[in-house]
Amino acid sequence: MKRITLVAALPVVFWLTFSCAVAGAQTAQEVSYPSGNETVHGLLYLPAGTGRHPALVVIHEWWGLNDWIKEQARHFAQQGYVTLAVDLYRGKVAADPETAHELMRGLPQDRGVRDLTSAVTWLKHRADVDPRRIGAIGWCMGGGYAAQLAVADPKLRAVVINYGSLPTDRSALKRIHAAVLGNFGGQDRGITPDDVHAFQSAMETMGKSVNLKIYPDAGHAFENPNNTGGYRPEDARNAEERADRFLADHLQPSRNQHS
Repeated sequence: MKRITLVAALPVVFWLTFSCAVAGAQTAQEVSYPSGNETVHGLLYLPAGTGRHPALVVIHEWWGLNDWIKEQARHFAQQGYVTLAVDLYRGKVAADPETAHELMRGLPQDRGVRDLTSAVTWLKHRADVDPRRIGAIGWCMGGGYAAQLAVADPKLRAVVINYGSLPTDRSALKRIHAAVLGNFGGQDRGITPDDVHAFQSAMETMGKSVNLKIYPDAGHAFENPNNTGGYRPEDARNAEERADRFLADHLQPSRNQHS
């Protein structure tokens, strides 16, 4: 009988363990959770490693839960977050602006916020999530919902708003306790620089943690390469790097707590 020594077997065991860990961060699991009397579906991406991790709610643009949003969710799982990409459209994805606008208008804001607060609650009850380190990130429509989630859940730790609509009511702003990072386009005709400055001024007056940046030559949706007329690679790269650093600073994905 041929004997396999421990030294020879170790690389195989390590390779299998490493491969499974990497695969876990890149393979989406279809999950569902309750939101009021409804059921919401989403895609869950898990980071490598054991113990409790920070968690991140990823909120899609007006297009729906498409491939680009899935790429973003996968990226954050690889960064060390238990990442839940929520499907606010109940399985529908738009392929053209007319359909996207129709789907966005058909989504009641109170239902969207409820779906997201329920997502946070669901994440808090997972054994692999540290409930004190949960954040959210969104783009376009999803950026606006990320801001609304910060208003609705004062225990949220950090929020990234990418060219999303901003709350203006001071009573709503008072309820935001999450640190806020925002990336906006100077040529955006929907969320204008004046809107961004007003939000920042109001937040700073209240002593809130806010870090907003306006990219002078960028328009709306400048981070998405599918936006062929408005994608700005250098601005997008900088905005993504800002988001990565901000979330790492506030959610600390490397600080696993083994259980």
